[in-house]
Amino acid sequence: MASSGTVDIAAAGKRLRQRVVLALALASAMPLLVLVYVVNEYVLPVIDPTDGVTFFGLQMLMFFTLLAMVTGGWIIWTLGRGVTAMTDQMSRDPNLMKLESKTDEVGALMANFSKMFETIENQANEINSFATRLDAAYKELESTNAKLKDASFKDEVTGLYNRRFFSIRLEEEISRHRRFNHPVSIVLLDLDGFKAVNDELGHAVGDDTLRDIAQILTKHSRGINVVSRYGGDEFAVLLVETSKAGARLYAERIRDVIAKFRFAHGKIVTASLGVASLPDDDCATAEEIFKMADEGLYAAKRGGKNQVGALDATPEPKK
Repeated sequence: MASSGTVDIAAAGKRLRQRVVLALALASAMPLLVLVYVVNEYVLPVIDPTDGVTFFGLQMLMFFTLLAMVTGGWIIWTLGRGVTAMTDQMSRDPNLMKLESKTDEVGALMANFSKMFETIENQANEINSFATRLDAAYKELESTNAKLKDASFKDEVTGLYNRRFFSIRLEEEISRHRRFNHPVSIVLLDLDGFKAVNDELGHAVGDDTLRDIAQILTKHSRGINVVSRYGGDEFAVLLVETSKAGARLYAERIRDVIAKFRFAHGKIVTASLGVASLPDDDCATAEEIFKMADEGLYAAKRGGKNQVGALDATPEPKK
């Protein structure tokens, strides 16, 4: 029957194996996954692929980081295997347990080994604790970065994306159109009668009106589209994979919904909209397509408001 000391060593070896596996997961695998996620989500999107020096430097940094993690994991695994192998041997051979009680050189050696084993186990616990804290720090950093990203790209009043984010996404879709010739459209919307709401009822009521418009745009837009407040009472919508004909249908639907909407303040607020698209319109840059949509918007304003305007046709009459 196995002695209590033998059982204790066998149990300690089993616990150490479990901790080595946990340490590997927390100290190597988890930080690596977080690193890959942060780089893909927050670093690569803002790096110009044509900037060879920066792009190459980032790749080298990721490579050496991965190499360091793999090396550290291998060291932990090797150390754990060696120590657990010795504990297994000690648990199988009771004579080795007796050596620790001897006063000669062998006994002293085994006593030192027992202390070393205890020190290694304590260090393994410290590694686990450090890995847990490191994982928590990575999660907190990721959460903070997400909040900062939302704060820098969101409009405070409506909760929609802001002008900066819209401009970034428009440039990305223009680049995708150049590579794959996929259609892309933008719709600009400016409210008719909004100034009277602000002047007569105050900015708080005006903000409520803007939030109502934001909800209408979000409800009637696909998830892949980018709905943004461009400034003041002007909104911009980026329609991905949408031709000009589809963009005009979308704009007309939004115009009709807003015209029929019953605002809490009781005043009538309508919208004038302008549409521009690639490849339907003769424009090559984000600035040009935006200018064409803006000119279509002002054509709708000049035509009597509550209309959808585009440069290739006269504004549609209001219904």
